Amino acid sequence: MPEPSPTSRLTVWIENTPAGILEGPDPYVFAYRPDLAASLAVSLTMPVRLQSWTDRALHPIFQMNLPEGAMLIAIRQAIAKIARTDDLSLLQILGGNQTGRNRFTSADPKPPQPPPPPEALDDILKYPDTQELFRDLMDRYLLQSGISGVQPKVMIDARDRTTLRSFSYIVKSWDSDYPDLAANEYFCMTAVKRSGLPTPEFYLSEDGRLFVMKRFDLAADGRNLGFEDMCVLQGAGTDGKYDSTCERVVKSINSFVSPQHRGAAREIFFQSLLLSVALRNGDGHLKNYGVIYDDPLSNDIRLAPVYDVVTTTAYIPRDIPALSLGGSKKWWNAAALRAFGVAHCGLSQGKIGRIFTAVTAAVIQTLGDVRHYAGEHPSFRDTAARMGAEWQKGLETLMD
Repeated sequence: MPEPSPTSRLTVWIENTPAGILEGPDPYVFAYRPDLAASLAVSLTMPVRLQSWTDRALHPIFQMNLPEGAMLIAIRQAIAKIARTDDLSLLQILGGNQTGRNRFTSADPKPPQPPPPPEALDDILKYPDTQELFRDLMDRYLLQSGISGVQPKVMIDARDRTTLRSFSYIVKSWDSDYPDLAANEYFCMTAVKRSGLPTPEFYLSEDGRLFVMKRFDLAADGRNLGFEDMCVLQGAGTDGKYDSTCERVVKSINSFVSPQHRGAAREIFFQSLLLSVALRNGDGHLKNYGVIYDDPLSNDIRLAPVYDVVTTTAYIPRDIPALSLGGSKKWWNAAALRAFGVAHCGLSQGKIGRIFTAVTAAVIQTLGDVRHYAGEHPSFRDTAARMGAEWQKGLETLMD
């Protein structure tokens, strides 16, 4: 008979205020501190209350930033000899620097430590051997990067030489299974931005091996904004990120986004679906959509900028969309998308037509950029050719 898992206790912080104690497993229990301000709720789905929040699995808001896949393997290898690798132990190790407002420490009341001195952004983008650089960044920042996802990535602070200001960035690389993934994401995000959708600031290193994205969950004055992905808002764990529908995402938008932002949020989501079809992005799952806010009680909860868009069919030819629409997981045709836009997003046919035009124009123009870049970077040509073929299929779908 297996031994029961040891109980762990963590303090959960909002900025420099301890919000409550998280214990687990069997079950996981989170209890707010008495008399805590309602504005310091850890999640839109878990308002401040006297009764504890209890769950058999780790609460989705606390699962949100746990690593997956290659990231999880790398972290487990780094700490296996000195610490446990259960969920709460990972939160304690990674919890001082997370996306969103929540921070985690051991149960003693010491706030998370400040980040290390900033790197130089130009040095990262222009480094002659970014494979060596990324290994070094992983060694130094892996255990300070509370961020979800399978792809190897780290969170760092970097200084802009022009303004001398320091900002926080996510730096991504890739393994041999996904060659040129950084350039793939860069050009997909270029098409997204060119179509008119909000995106974070992003860069491609000079050798094309690193994708660097400015974090969007920080206010201009450096404060941490609240960020919650659709897994959290739908009460799903990370394992359920593919088990939902586009219709449910719109319902979540209607439930959690502030009224004055809902129309724009539904339009952004609809346009992002068109871009996923055109770019053949099969990874638009629940964790790649979310909301941001400064205060959960404010009337200013917005859909987060668009992020993590790649042409997955360049590596997985038979890949399909991550979420279903109209009961189907397939590359939906123009008629199905138009019907969804009218019935669920509240868009007029005129608005939908303008969105189709913006998306197709952006993808066609960016396809020219992909071909030009491939001409100057021979190592990218095979991936560029696959991306181009997939984008042509996507455009034909939208133009049908």
